[in-house]
This record gives sequence, C-alpha cells and structure tokens, in this order.
Amino acid sequence: MPRPRATSDTDILAATGRAIGAHGPGRLTLAHVGAEAGVSPATLSQRFGSKRGLLLAFAADAAAGADEPYRRARAAHDSPLAAVHAVADEFARHMSTPEEMANHLGMLQLDLSDPEFRIHATAHTRAVDAALRELLADAAARGELPAGTNVPRLARAVKITMDGSLLQWALTGDGDPAVLLHGDLDHLFGRTS
Repeated sequence: MPRPRATSDTDILAATGRAIGAHGPGRLTLAHVGAEAGVSPATLSQRFGSKRGLLLAFAADAAAGADEPYRRARAAHDSPLAAVHAVADEFARHMSTPEEMANHLGMLQLDLSDPEFRIHATAHTRAVDAALRELLADAAARGELPAGTNVPRLARAVKITMDGSLLQWALTGDGDPAVLLHGDLDHLFGRTS
C-alpha cells in the first residue's frame, strides 16, 4: 500500500501561486515551490513531471476555481454589489507590491503566447465573466442597478476596471489597492461623482 501524501496537490498548487508572486514564472524553480510547499523538488517532479507541468497544473486549477471567489462572496453578502466589492478586496490582498503584481503578470505572457496555457486562460476568463454576469443580474433584479442595465456589458466593464485599477496602482504606487478598487467600482456603478 502506498504511503499517503503528506502535502496535497491542492496545497502544492496554492504554494505555486505564492511562489509565482515572489519570483515570477520565468525565474521560478521547483526548489522555490518546494520550499513554499514543504516538499522536495523531486516530489514535485514525480507529481507534475517538470516546471512546465506544474505551471500547467496551476493554470488548470486556477481556471477550474475561477468562479469560487465570486460564489464565496455572494454567500457572505446579502447585496450582490457588496459581493463584487468583496471579490475586489480579495484580489487586492493578493497584490501587496508592484513587483508581486509584475510576477503574476508573467503568467499572462505565458497565457497569451503558449496555446496550452491559453486554453486554461480562456476557461478562466469565461468563468469569471459568467460569475460577474450572474452577480450583476442579481443586483439588477434587486434594484441595486438601474432598470435596463446591460448586464453583459457592465460585467465586462467591471472586469476591465478591476484589472486596470490594480495595474494603475502597480504603475504609480499611489494609495491602497483595495481603496482604489472600491472607488473605481463605485464610480462605475454610479455611486460616486
């Protein structure tokens, strides 16, 4: 009977995300991930085959769970728009420095240039779009948004605003990313001038 795994693949993939934030995918090594996960690089090679295999598994896992922050936020908040803000808070917490954001953006380069990564990035994007449309449709039904709101268009604008706000913060270093995200979303929702 094989020994049970002390560190799950889920834990290793979470550690991979933290290691990407610290080093970027280009400079990332199996030793970085192993140190973060508490396993040896040999264990990572056995489970994922290579750094590329590990990164592809990370991308697939991220795509499979892309809507999870939206579902958690919706379960925790009566207001769908408050749930959108809660998701923004979660995203902002993952970007503590401009360098960390740059390291995560390194994955975007892989997503855009490598067809195997692009498959997962497309699935991730579609899942986020669907989760946002669901939240905003609920907000419209509850009267939190004006009657006749074009929900798909607004969902696209929300995602662009969230991504752009974090990028603007990373480029300027001005302010707190969560506060900036809240302000930009409130402006988009017509709640501020």
